[in-house]
Amino acid sequence: MPTVLTLLAEGFEEIEATAPIDLLRRAGVEVTVAALGESLDVPGRNGITQKADVTLASVLAEPTRTFDCLFLPGGPGVKSLRADPRVKPLVLAQNAANRWIAAICAAPTVLHDAGLLNGRRYTAHFSVENELTAILASERVVVDGNVITSRGAGTALEFGLMLVEKLVSAEKSREVAASICL
Repeated sequence: MPTVLTLLAEGFEEIEATAPIDLLRRAGVEVTVAALGESLDVPGRNGITQKADVTLASVLAEPTRTFDCLFLPGGPGVKSLRADPRVKPLVLAQNAANRWIAAICAAPTVLHDAGLLNGRRYTAHFSVENELTAILASERVVVDGNVITSRGAGTALEFGLMLVEKLVSAEKSREVAASICL
């Protein structure tokens, strides 16, 4: 069974986190939601609190534990992801192992900070286009190598289904899409 580590920082965009997590779990993927802070209760940007499974500290306490995909939701919480000294090494290790890295909305800035967007095709939310000058604004989801990026809350379903396709299969992605009447 494929595994995904989702990082939740206070102020995460609820749709961008919840929709992909839901779709991945429907497809049988084991998703571990890790709170960036010490509390498992993580408030989103719109006041919806999501309960994480674990803290990032507890995940990092198991250095041999790996995940097939690292998933970074967007929203104002991306500022915390960028500022946390544990996140960049996690992104770099995931990339070095050629495992999937998924980022939506403003979260591709975390990949930019790690130097992973140089020479890659990617998309992101228009709010970060001054920083990420090569955003493919007409593309809703972009896959380049082991990196999957998406525009924002309005593309969260397509993004989640692409994660299912890459981690499980195109057939499972179509099956999950049909089950939610997409």
